[in-house]
Amino acid sequence: MNARRAAGAVLGAGVLLCLLAAVGITSLSVRVDGTSMTPTLEDGDRVLVAPGSAGEARRFDVVLLRATGRDALLVKRVIALPGDRVAIVSTPERPFEVLLQERGQGPVRRVVASQWTAQARRSGACCAPGGRRSARPELVTVPEGSFFYLGDNPDLSDDSRVYGWGELGRVEGRVGLRAFPVSTSPGLGGRPVLEGWAGVGTSAGGLEGWAGVGTSAGGPVGWAGAEGRVGPGP
Repeated sequence: MNARRAAGAVLGAGVLLCLLAAVGITSLSVRVDGTSMTPTLEDGDRVLVAPGSAGEARRFDVVLLRATGRDALLVKRVIALPGDRVAIVSTPERPFEVLLQERGQGPVRRVVASQWTAQARRSGACCAPGGRRSARPELVTVPEGSFFYLGDNPDLSDDSRVYGWGELGRVEGRVGLRAFPVSTSPGLGGRPVLEGWAGVGTSAGGLEGWAGVGTSAGGPVGWAGAEGRVGPGP
């Protein structure tokens, strides 16, 4: 085989591999529709789900799920797990402060995500007993078998504030990486962290009169803590 034929064979094999990869990405990935997860995921992005992650939710992971009472597939970020207490405090100065008390114990801390800070402008408190929006901020406990989820573009996201608690059994998988566009980093980034919080809210949810900046047991302010996970899987 001369050099020209060898080069042609290599080129042909490369084209075939690219076609197979494109077909594989299309058939195995899920297309993102809408802007509720901007800038983490954009409209038209394609994502791959981690194998064996159905029915699983880990705090701050991005998952594919079907909301209670809806068949549409959603892509959202897990915020609170069973036993956690969660609330959203909204003021004109800070319209979107997500509060979390891990496992219902220890300090109430603030969930901080740079994408929220840059985009959240609408006010609205949370949560009612079912996990939806409420007239005033209330710390509520996530029930067994459920979780609380939000979009990374909170002003344009229908999430737990609209649909209520997510059900672990309706999680179709954890988003492992972005498969398309190939020019974009496959990692998702934008993962929230927990920071100390001080504020005053309503008494029914245990916030009124509470003030102080807490640290996690064994970690300083801003430490993200253990990444809790529920459901089957390694």
